Amino acid sequence: YQTMVMHNPAFAGSEYDGTMRLSYMNFYPGNNYNFHSFFISYDSYLELLHGGAGAYVASDHIGGIMNDLRGGLSYSYFLQAGRELFVNGGLSAGFFRRGFNFSDAVFPDEINAMGGIGLPTADLQGRQNRTVFDIGTGFMFIYRNITGGLAITHLAGPDPDGSGSSAQGLGRKLLVHLSADLGLKRWSGLRLIPAGSFELQGDYHSVATGAVVESNNLSVSGMMILENSSGLDCQAGFSVRLESMSLFYSYRFNIASESRVTPFSLMHHTGLNFRFNNVEKRIKGRTINTPDM
Repeated sequence: YQTMVMHNPAFAGSEYDGTMRLSYMNFYPGNNYNFHSFFISYDSYLELLHGGAGAYVASDHIGGIMNDLRGGLSYSYFLQAGRELFVNGGLSAGFFRRGFNFSDAVFPDEINAMGGIGLPTADLQGRQNRTVFDIGTGFMFIYRNITGGLAITHLAGPDPDGSGSSAQGLGRKLLVHLSADLGLKRWSGLRLIPAGSFELQGDYHSVATGAVVESNNLSVSGMMILENSSGLDCQAGFSVRLESMSLFYSYRFNIASESRVTPFSLMHHTGLNFRFNNVEKRIKGRTINTPDM
C-alpha cells in the first residue's frame, strides 16, 4: 500500500488526509547487483473535485546501466452507491522514460585478442533514451469494514525500447487487492487487518496473502507471496507512528524456488509517511483504514 497511488488511481485521496509517501527499495541486497528504486507520492481528498487527486514519481535503477523513470497524476471520483457502500473510480495519466548509461560498461565486441578495449561496441545501436505516454484505470469499493479494488495499468501499451515488438513493451498489468479491518477487543486498542492481492502481467503472475496487527503507534505485518518466477517468498515488517509521521520497514526473502540462482535475500523496503491538513471525515464519504505494511 505504500506505492498504491501508482498502481491503482482509485486509491488517490481514499484516506482523506493529505499524505506524502517516501520509499526506498533495495533489491537482492548483498549480491552487488545495484538494483534499487526510489518512490515519492502525494495524494489527498479534494471536496471541490468530489474525490481525490494524487501525483507520484518513481525511479528504478538497474545495474547502474538502465534507469526507468516514471511519473503521473491520478484522479479518483467518490460515489456513495448505498447506505454503507462507497465506490471510487480512478484514472491516471503519466510518462515512462527509459534511459541508458554505458559509460562504465564493456561489451564482448570491444575486447580485442590481447585483452584490451578496442573500438566502440555495435551493441548500442537502437539503445537510445526514450519517453512514452502511459495511462491506467481502476476502482475501489468500501463496504463496512471491507475494502477491495481492481486496476489495469499500461493501457496504452507503451514501448520504451522503441522496437515495435509487443514482447519488449510494457504489457497491461492487472492488480486485484482486498483487505478487511477487524477490530479486536475494545480495551486492547488493536486492529487485525488481513489482506491479499493478485497480480498478472504477461507471463508473470503472483498471489499474496497476509495480515497486519496494529496499535495506535506500532504495527507488525507478515505476508506470503507465491510467484511463478521465484517461487514462494515471505515478507515481514513493522511501522512506527509518531503524530503525523510514520516510519516503516519490511524485508522479503525467498523460502522455496525452482531456480537455483534465486538469492535468499530479495528486498529491503523502508520509508517515511507524512500526513498533512487533516480533513474531517464526512458522512458522504468513507475513509479507508489501510494497513501500514
